[in-house]
Amino acid sequence: MSNLINRPEGRLDSAEIARRTIRRADWVACNAAFIDCRTPGSDQKENYAFVGPGVSQNPNQYVNLAEPHGFNTGAAGMPRGISNNLHLHFTAEVFINLGGEFRLRWGVDGKQGEYIAKDGDIVSIPTWIFRGFTNEGSDEGILYTVLGHDETGGIIWGPSVLREAESYGLHLTADNRLIDTVAGDTLPTDVALIKPMEQEYIDELTDYSAEDMRSRVVQPNDRVYSRRGLLCNGLPAGGAELSLAIGYGMSEDRRQVPPIHEPHSFNIAWLRARPAEGLLRHRHDRPQVVLVKSGRWLVTLDADGGSAVELGPSDSLSVPADVWRELRCLEAGSSAATEGTGEVLVINPGDGRVRLEWAPEVVTAARAAGWVLDPNGYLAPAAVMAGAAEDD
Repeated sequence: MSNLINRPEGRLDSAEIARRTIRRADWVACNAAFIDCRTPGSDQKENYAFVGPGVSQNPNQYVNLAEPHGFNTGAAGMPRGISNNLHLHFTAEVFINLGGEFRLRWGVDGKQGEYIAKDGDIVSIPTWIFRGFTNEGSDEGILYTVLGHDETGGIIWGPSVLREAESYGLHLTADNRLIDTVAGDTLPTDVALIKPMEQEYIDELTDYSAEDMRSRVVQPNDRVYSRRGLLCNGLPAGGAELSLAIGYGMSEDRRQVPPIHEPHSFNIAWLRARPAEGLLRHRHDRPQVVLVKSGRWLVTLDADGGSAVELGPSDSLSVPADVWRELRCLEAGSSAATEGTGEVLVINPGDGRVRLEWAPEVVTAARAAGWVLDPNGYLAPAAVMAGAAEDD
C-alpha cells in the first residue's frame, strides 16, 4: 500500500523556472487576434495567450509558453461596454472570472440565454454553441480562459459577425489566416475564404436554457471544500483545503464529487489555505498550471527544495510532470470574501483522476497521525488498513 512510485525525478534549473513563470506583468495583449477587431464595440478587445496559442487567428499573437499541456490557457480583457462577438468552439471553453462583471450570452443571435458572471465564477460553456460576452463592470475586468486539448480546431464565427467584418476589409481563410485588405493584404487564390455556417446546420445545434447553463457554473458560494481531501491535511503546514470544480482531479476524499462531471480534457479545482499552511511536497505524472486568485503563495520545486517562486494575484506557474512541488500560502487575500485565506486554481490535463505521489516524509507523518491512502488512492484510517488482508 505504499505511495511511492519508481519514476525518474524531474529537475528544473533557474532559467527553466523563470520561463515557466507567467506573472501579470508578463501578459502581452494582442488587439487584432480575431476577425471582429474592427467591429465597433469589439475593437478594443485584448487577447492573451499564456499556455498554447488558444484560438487566436493572428500569427503574431504572443504566446508565453508554447509547450503542449493537454489544454490551452489565456485571457480576455476589454474596457467596460466592449464585447467579444458570437462564435463557436469545438473543444471545452471555461471562463474563470478574475474580477469584474461580464454578461455571457449564447445562441446564434445571442438571445437563447444570458448569465452574468461575477468575480470568482467558473463557467463551462458547452461545445458547439455560439457564445459571446460583454464587459459590464470595470475597465479592469478579466476573464481567464482554459480551452480543451492542445489542438482546438479553431472557432466558427456567427454569420452576422463574418458579414460585418467583411465590410471592414477583414476575411478569414479556411486555414485560419486573417486577411486584412485595408492593410494591403490580397485575397488568396489558393485557399477558400470561410463562409457563414448554413442555416440547416445552425438548426441542428443544441438549445441551452438559462437553467441549463447555471448547472455549468461554479459560483464562490457553490464551492465545497474538503478538510480531508489530501493526505497532508492535518499535518503541520499541510492544511490546504481542496474544492473540486471540473472533474475529480487530485482529490483523495472518496466522498468528494465535482459539480461539473462532463469530460473537458482537463480538470480544475480551487485550493485555499491560511498563511503558513498549504500543500506539502508531492508530484504527479502530468504537467500542471497553478494560478493565484488571491493572496501570495510560495511554490517550492525539486526534490531538495532548493528552488522557490513567489506568486501574487493573476500570476501563474507551469510545473512539469514528475517534478516535486510544495505550495504554501504566505499572505491571505485582502477581501472579506477570502475569509483570511489565499486562493489558487490548479489545472491538470486529463479527464480521469490525478494520482498524487507524496514525499516519503509526508507518508510517514500521515501514517503516524493515523492516515494512509487505500489501494484506490483515497484517504483511509491507518488502523483499518492495517487489518486488511493483503493479496497473495
